[in-house]
Amino acid sequence: MFNKLSLKVIIFGFIFTFFSSFGQSFFLGIFNTSIRNELSITHGQFGTIYASATLLSSFLLIWVGKKIDDINIFKFAFFVTLLLSFSSFFFSKISSVTILFIAIFLMRFSGQGMMSHTATTTISRFFTKSRGKALSTGWFGLSTAEFILPVLIIYLLTIIDWRDIWFYISILILLFLPILSFILIKNLNFDSREELSVNETKEKNIKNWNRLEVLKDYRFYIICMNMLAMPWIATGVFVYQSFILSSKGWGPYIIAQSFMVYSIASVITLFVSGFLIDKFTSRKLLVYMNIPLLLSAVVLFYFKNPISSFFFLGLIGISNGLANVLGSSTWAEIYGVKHIGSIKALTTALMVFATAFGTALFGILIDMGLTIENISIISGTYIFISIVMLFIIKGKLNPIYQQK
Repeated sequence: MFNKLSLKVIIFGFIFTFFSSFGQSFFLGIFNTSIRNELSITHGQFGTIYASATLLSSFLLIWVGKKIDDINIFKFAFFVTLLLSFSSFFFSKISSVTILFIAIFLMRFSGQGMMSHTATTTISRFFTKSRGKALSTGWFGLSTAEFILPVLIIYLLTIIDWRDIWFYISILILLFLPILSFILIKNLNFDSREELSVNETKEKNIKNWNRLEVLKDYRFYIICMNMLAMPWIATGVFVYQSFILSSKGWGPYIIAQSFMVYSIASVITLFVSGFLIDKFTSRKLLVYMNIPLLLSAVVLFYFKNPISSFFFLGLIGISNGLANVLGSSTWAEIYGVKHIGSIKALTTALMVFATAFGTALFGILIDMGLTIENISIISGTYIFISIVMLFIIKGKLNPIYQQK
């Protein structure tokens, strides 16, 4: 299905999304207790620092991320690798609240931001007819990390100091990623593309929008409303899962067990969506992306039986699988790939911002005394309005083709 170069690009994407996990919330959260005990800070203080550092990283990503359109892809990947290695080393040196803020900022920027941005931008630019399958395979790297790393790190924490773990991570990154990047993408350039037959070259004539033009397009904001629903709502659910447990009266392990359903649903949807996108295009599937997420809000509002937790997180997992692939392929389909790095730097930054927003908003609503049912209504209303607006313009999501 893929030639040798295509496989190299996919493997590169897989590895970079896997290593992006070091800056993801699920991974950093494992060290929450160790860091708070070390610095003698509360959950609330840690959350405030985490959200603030995440916000700052999203702003910087808008500027730095666009440089992938101007710099050789291998050189850009090498820079990101060095940054991630340094960030991991710096994380091992946390000794104060100030250093904690800088360390989280560096990890969120280099890991969650730049690593995933480099992987998805490279794949989106290179692939055309197989973009969906390529992106879904690339994103499987993060799913693999989510499956393997929590258990591995929790075990390592019983025999190794948490600082040493981060030091070894920095060494692993420095030894592993530069060599692999050289092997996989050293010959890749801005004009490298998936091989197409004569009848599959239509996309070459798509108008390539720059970021300023995109910002003037009303469709961009409606699509973003839908794209950002998953980051802020799911992050709020994950961060405040203990509040959901106490509100619903579920056992302490119900949501943890339900995450297995979330992971399975997410991975299955990830692969299925790749084939569906290549067959029907992202533009046609986009309107269905958040329907499972909307249904999850309905489940959270109406049901209290512990079994409903499995349906709740399973539905979120389906939308997550769709969102991971559609979040990259949609922009390439509508706006072309020439400036895709600049556009994705903006959208990735918005995603990172949304995760911080969700953490803050859920916390404020909980402090105001709202129940989880109230919060599910607010979340569901947002999702419903965004889906309706997208449905209204779904016929206008086609790219503009230039005349030869």
